[in-house]
Amino acid sequence: MIRRSLSAVLALLVTTPLLAAPAGQQTLFNFVRPADVVQVATVDASLPQYNAEQTAEGEVLRRVTFNPATTPSLILKPQTGVWDWSQSGMMTLRIQNAMNWALTLDITVHSSNGKTLTSRVALPAGPAQTLLLPLQANTPHSQGMRAGPPMPMTLDGQRILLAPSQGELDRSQVVSVTLSIPQPNAAQSILLERFGVQDGEGVIKAVYGSIVDGYGQSTRARWPERVTNDEQLKAAAAKEQQQLKGWLAKRGDQDQYGGWTTGTPFEATGFFRTEKRDGRWNLVTPEGHPFYSLGLNAVTANDSQTYVAGREWMFSALPEKDQPLHAYYGTSNHNNGNGATQGRDFNAGRWYNFYGANLQRIYGQPCSVTKPAEGAQPAAPCAPQAFDAKRWQTHTLDRLQAWGFNTIGNWSDPQLGQNDRVPYTLPLSIVGDYASISTGSDWWGGMPDPFDPRFAMATERAVAIAARDHRDDPWLIGYFADNELAWAGPGDDAKSRYALALGTLRMTTDVPAKRAFLKQLRDKYRNQQGLSKAWGVEIAAWELLEDPGFEAPLPNPQHPEIEADYQYFQKVFADTYFKTLSDSLKWHAPNHLLLGGRFAVSTPQAVASCAQYCDVLSFNFYTLQPQDGYDFAKLHALDKPVMITEFNFGSRDRGPFWGGVTEVANEEARGPAYAKFLKQAVAEPSIVGVHWFQYLDQPVTGRLLDGENGHFGLVGITDLPFTGFVDSVRKTNLQVLDQLGQEAAKAQADAQKVLKAPRHAPQDGNEGGSGAGHAGGHSGKGH
Repeated sequence: MIRRSLSAVLALLVTTPLLAAPAGQQTLFNFVRPADVVQVATVDASLPQYNAEQTAEGEVLRRVTFNPATTPSLILKPQTGVWDWSQSGMMTLRIQNAMNWALTLDITVHSSNGKTLTSRVALPAGPAQTLLLPLQANTPHSQGMRAGPPMPMTLDGQRILLAPSQGELDRSQVVSVTLSIPQPNAAQSILLERFGVQDGEGVIKAVYGSIVDGYGQSTRARWPERVTNDEQLKAAAAKEQQQLKGWLAKRGDQDQYGGWTTGTPFEATGFFRTEKRDGRWNLVTPEGHPFYSLGLNAVTANDSQTYVAGREWMFSALPEKDQPLHAYYGTSNHNNGNGATQGRDFNAGRWYNFYGANLQRIYGQPCSVTKPAEGAQPAAPCAPQAFDAKRWQTHTLDRLQAWGFNTIGNWSDPQLGQNDRVPYTLPLSIVGDYASISTGSDWWGGMPDPFDPRFAMATERAVAIAARDHRDDPWLIGYFADNELAWAGPGDDAKSRYALALGTLRMTTDVPAKRAFLKQLRDKYRNQQGLSKAWGVEIAAWELLEDPGFEAPLPNPQHPEIEADYQYFQKVFADTYFKTLSDSLKWHAPNHLLLGGRFAVSTPQAVASCAQYCDVLSFNFYTLQPQDGYDFAKLHALDKPVMITEFNFGSRDRGPFWGGVTEVANEEARGPAYAKFLKQAVAEPSIVGVHWFQYLDQPVTGRLLDGENGHFGLVGITDLPFTGFVDSVRKTNLQVLDQLGQEAAKAQADAQKVLKAPRHAPQDGNEGGSGAGHAGGHSGKGH
């Protein structure tokens, strides 16, 4: 550890002229021309004495080196007293990354009352910029979206980097600012000059102002498919239609549902089902052919709205009343308190659907008004003309089939499945007034309480409605059991792993799940003395367990019964949940599959229960390959087909600001990442399909649900495909289906060779004929 005063280190003053500070900025300290007005100390970092450096742009800055350590830091403090920044809105720092790669820089600001403001900054390689840190919490979520505009940017001729900030600060009592680089493996350096404050008025609006154009595209970037006028939009759509016709004419040997007709067929039952053959699980089409589900999620024209209320200044062109595209406004409210909305502003009120407006530009009827006769009243304003939904459906299904997809995934337009062209899936979203349990994250809400009779009623109602128009439809593969429920907490520790059990014990006894858990414990231990001994805690009276907020102990090696009790409860909980759905679906839709719970977080107990009561296990994996998402050796033991129901790879160079959980470097890297994921999926014999999330890019300013604004789509907000990525995806999809078809044909040929081989007389009393080529395994018809 090293601690020293900067004034004692910097003996050499640089005489090179410095660039002037921006107007309105108050400089508190200059690293190149230091004065004893700020205390500067280092921890596992250093300020070499003779290395003020002139950059290519003519600036002079001083190097700070952060050495390999847990948290190497540079600490700035007032020489005496505190800093009063109550009249300032931003902390400023003239800074440059001295490395040839991006660095992660942590900034922590403390006030004397113990309050803290923090920021984590992605500091890019390149020239210097002025880092602006809002002194009141401000993140892209504060502006209604998951990720903000690309940084740095040029503002009034200055290169700036607006940093996110979280926490709370007493701006009148600031006592320190710390810069640190988390756990560098080797020495990393930055260059610094001015440190100070300025007012923040106008900075946020300058950064976020007019970030969306009239087509819903980002104004902060340029890319090949970017649209500048309606004629370009229509011409591109017409050109693509001709390309699709050529691609559709080259489809391989498939039955009408997309199953390959090579190889030994399965039994045809008239509906989709599952069957295991020769160690590989298969989906089987209604005609009895193997089917590998390549799906697209959210294929819809009605899920791309973005809130505009209160932030109209972010949009450069919104239609006025009585203009044709005014029809694509609406209102909603997503201020529901779930984890997905916490910390997000602009989550209610008026929204606009740019995608719908663009579809009207492409598919809508021209808006024309007849000139009134001389002396007649002026014509009424041109009435809005909705786009041709049927034409959009046909074009979209052409795309899916031409691009090698054979499944319409979750949250898609239900009408697409009624065209009898592409098999589809449907969600079961159980909504009701039943009790729920918090597991800590509750991203989409608490866990439904399956012990609550109202849950069974809500399930029965939801399944009956979902199955009403699809009971006898052979094109429906099956139903998903909700989506990404909070089976566990957000971490990988015991507290997260058993969050469902711990959360249940915190509830009041009017919650059926808690009554079920207490009954389990009383049946096992009889009284509080037995439970106290088993758990190693002192429970004076049984009634204390019934109190709301009861904090149960975490599992520990000295008291193994704690973990056993939690595991047993979580298994009974999951069994009750999945059995309720399974029983209802067997009654209302006996011909269709129950496709699992689309796990994002899970417990071994939940996965085992899903395998017991569902036809397919389904997971949402945001990983580079499926095997990174779960231990498939454990899934093999459950002997159940697996479907990857969400995966994607995004980047930030096609408009939307977020690259997603599995972000890649650029658009060109998305295709190879997709190909690798599918290759690894096909290599896993339990996987029967993968579904990409999603068909369309999310809005630049964030979707209604939670503000996500990612570039994951095959199609942009203007309905134009990202041609390079689409070409790569199409090639991969067709290769996968061709590979599986060839393997099936080869297996059939090998089996026929064995059957035609000469039979030898039995020796040593053994029977002749091995039965090779038998299509063993077991069927997963219905449930």
